[in-house]
Amino acid sequence: MIARFAAALALAFTLWGIVPTAWAAGAADPSPPSVLELNSTGDSWLLSADFDPPLTRSLEDAVRRGVALYFVLEFELIRPRWWWTDERVVERSLVYRLAYHALTRQFRLGFDGLTENFDSLDEATRAMAMVRNWRVFEASQVSPGTRYLAQVRLRLDASQLPKPFQINAITNRDWNPQSEWKRFTFTPPTPKSAQ
Repeated sequence: MIARFAAALALAFTLWGIVPTAWAAGAADPSPPSVLELNSTGDSWLLSADFDPPLTRSLEDAVRRGVALYFVLEFELIRPRWWWTDERVVERSLVYRLAYHALTRQFRLGFDGLTENFDSLDEATRAMAMVRNWRVFEASQVSPGTRYLAQVRLRLDASQLPKPFQINAITNRDWNPQSEWKRFTFTPPTPKSAQ
C-alpha cells in the first residue's frame, strides 16, 4: 500500500515536471555541488538549481513553535532590448509551505497540493533548496539563437507570516532575509535542420 502511494506520488511529481530533491539527488548528500542550469527535453526547458535556504535563527525558532513559513521559488526569462524596455518572456513561481507537526514531531514541506514529511528541519530545507527538473517554459516560447537573461531565486514570503511577525519583518532583517537573484544568460540552440 505504501509502495503504491510512493509510486503514485513520484508519477504525479514527474507529470508536474518537478522532482523533489530527496528523491532525485539523495537526501544523504550533505554538501551537494552548486547547480544552475537549463536542460531541454525537446518540447520544454527544465531548471535545476541549488540555493542557500533563506532561514535565520528567528525563523527556525518560529517554525519549531508551529508558525508555518511560506517560501516562493521564482523564475524569470527576460529578452533584453536596446531600443525599448526588456521583455519578460516567462514568469513562473512555486510556493512551498514549511511547517512543524508537533504530534508526529516531523517537518512538513508542501507544494502544489502535495506534502512530504521530514525528520529534521535541515532535511526539509535541503529538499526545498535543491530544485531538480522544474519545467519552467515551453520550447515554443523562445526563439532559437536569441540571447535571454534567466534569473531565479528562493525567498521567504513575509506577507504570509502572521500579522505580529509581519511587523517584525518590516523592521528586522532576521525576520525577512534578503535573497538575491541568481542570473545567467541563456541562448536556445538553433536546430540542425535550420542551419
